[in-house]
Amino acid sequence: MEQTKEKTGTSKSNNQALLMKGNEALAEAAIRAGIDAYFGYPITPQSEILEYFTAEMPKRHGIVLQAESELAAINMIYGAAGAGGRVMTSSSSPGISLMQEGISYIASAQLPCLIVNVNRGGPGLGTIQPSQGDYFQATKGGGHGDYHLIVLAPASVQEMADFVFDAFRLAEKYRCPAMILADGALGQMMEKVVLPEEGSLPKTEKPWATVGKPATRERNIITSLFIDPEKMEGINKQLQGKYKLIEDEVRFEEIALDDAEIALVAFGLSARVCQKAVDISREKGFRVGLLRPITLYPFPKQAISNLADKVNFFLVVEMNAGQMVEDVELAVKGKRPVYFTGRMGGMIPTPEDVAAEIEKLVHSLSLSEVK
Repeated sequence: MEQTKEKTGTSKSNNQALLMKGNEALAEAAIRAGIDAYFGYPITPQSEILEYFTAEMPKRHGIVLQAESELAAINMIYGAAGAGGRVMTSSSSPGISLMQEGISYIASAQLPCLIVNVNRGGPGLGTIQPSQGDYFQATKGGGHGDYHLIVLAPASVQEMADFVFDAFRLAEKYRCPAMILADGALGQMMEKVVLPEEGSLPKTEKPWATVGKPATRERNIITSLFIDPEKMEGINKQLQGKYKLIEDEVRFEEIALDDAEIALVAFGLSARVCQKAVDISREKGFRVGLLRPITLYPFPKQAISNLADKVNFFLVVEMNAGQMVEDVELAVKGKRPVYFTGRMGGMIPTPEDVAAEIEKLVHSLSLSEVK
């Protein structure tokens, strides 16, 4: 792993493990991260986030408001972030689609905030079951224009909590929106979690915020509207330069890759499935390893490119039609074959499914089994 959670500086609260649902652990972590406000709208399978804030925030600190729609919620985030607040919203797939215009505005205005997407199956209203079908939307700039979000993909309830601190830290460091891209299963499952220490994420100085103009400086203007095309080009160039810097924040996990001849690439819940598939495949004599992208943007291109010099082929496993496959293929640059297996519409692949696909590919490609 290029960068572990421990290296980000997230401190745990007395190492006391609690049994919590993913959505609730995320919300509690956000309160401990010192959020000033949460604006959101209920949608399955992430409604517990709003419910948890509604129950807990009045006892502690900050503002929680159920907006009249996802469009209203994201524009409240725009305003509160512009005023220097540490703010977040959350939704699930079709709700995030409604937020795309506002997200694009926030990216252009260069405001830090946290957006949480607990994926459900689509397209359309789809199902309330878990999916990873929003990969393109999250990583390619779902709104209009040339922009990116920092995207973190948790694979456990522990990471649902930890990545809140990481996302705020990165968003404020680079003045841009960050997204936690989870799925319905991670949001609903219960696991042991050690929560970050409350108050361990210091508030950053935000001299650009619209908090009233003292006589000692010019007024702060926050906007995403630049009528002059040369000015708009300059903003775009500034953003692209920022995204180059963000590439230094790439994070991934490597499992059993030292001697691997076959590399699985999967994120989030699919990566958990693949960990078991690695064990099953190795018991059958296949040298299989797993690379798990933790940051979907920035994507671990160099790590995958390096891996292409060692393995025979890649198998990408996703709960969608194969969206991350494109990024893996770009990183591999034709040096090795890249294959895909997965499920869609709210269905989850099993470890046995993945192991069977590995065996099928090995035999069809006439690769040698490890004796």
